[in-house]
Amino acid sequence: MIRVENLTKYYGDVCAIKEVDFTVHDGEILGFLGPNGAGKTTTLRIITTYLAPTSGAVYIDDLDIAEHSAELRARIGYLPELNPLYSEMPAYDLLVFAASARAITGRRFKEALGGVMETCGVREVLHRPVGELSKGYRQRVGLAMAMIHDPEILIMDEPSAGLDPNQIAEIRALIKELGKEKTVIISSHILQEVQAMADRMVILNKGQVVADGTTTELMAGFQGKAQLTLEVKNATEDSVQGLAVRFPEIRVQDQKLQDGVSRLELEYPTGQDLREQIFGYAVESSWVVLEMSRRQARLEDLFRSLTVEEGGALA
Repeated sequence: MIRVENLTKYYGDVCAIKEVDFTVHDGEILGFLGPNGAGKTTTLRIITTYLAPTSGAVYIDDLDIAEHSAELRARIGYLPELNPLYSEMPAYDLLVFAASARAITGRRFKEALGGVMETCGVREVLHRPVGELSKGYRQRVGLAMAMIHDPEILIMDEPSAGLDPNQIAEIRALIKELGKEKTVIISSHILQEVQAMADRMVILNKGQVVADGTTTELMAGFQGKAQLTLEVKNATEDSVQGLAVRFPEIRVQDQKLQDGVSRLELEYPTGQDLREQIFGYAVESSWVVLEMSRRQARLEDLFRSLTVEEGGALA
């Protein structure tokens, strides 16, 4: 288990993260979310022992990374956002280099190579220069380097950045498969990607943890807004305004008129279902209802409420 306790990091006078606390359980895929600049990469670099905190501590199975850094690095595989690959080297030579840096040679290397070739799907590109590979294959080679020593913990910073939809699907499937055997932390600012892979999520904003839990747990505590799209005929401006007067909890977010059809975007508290009252008002106002569709609050709404409305900025 990984325990992050009161982690704080200053760069000069700038506080990158402040009193960050969370745990990662064995065999769990943890999604580490937040807008750009939230402090995700700083936190991961501290966990991987590449960066020292200003204060606080990280424990892996009760071992303090500050006191056992060499031992714990052997248990961690790290794929940084900017995949550090030498473009002129064949993928095979890069794997030899990564393995030799960990004193994995000879027969041990052959066994390790066989494992990552199959797991990461790089067999067919082993003897091609990395600079000639697609971004998807470069990510796979970088992941193979991070896994050459068969770590029990795998940490990936923005693993799907710059990939096309097909490559994203491949990496997503690979990460989910790896999660069956390893403890995985995935950092990203793309909610949908993390939601598709992670067992649990930690959301960071302005260097602090603002949410921690499964999708169900996070949404249970979120009092968001339900949204209703209504397409009607015969809706006058006065009658639309009258809807909000009759039901003060309803907010008309948008109103568009095209070819005699009004498209209304309505919003009201998630805990209420006002469709029957709205339909009754439409009949009373002589509207002809063509469509009524409801969208409940989504995890994206929670994420935005935590990282935009509180002052974060998505990029």
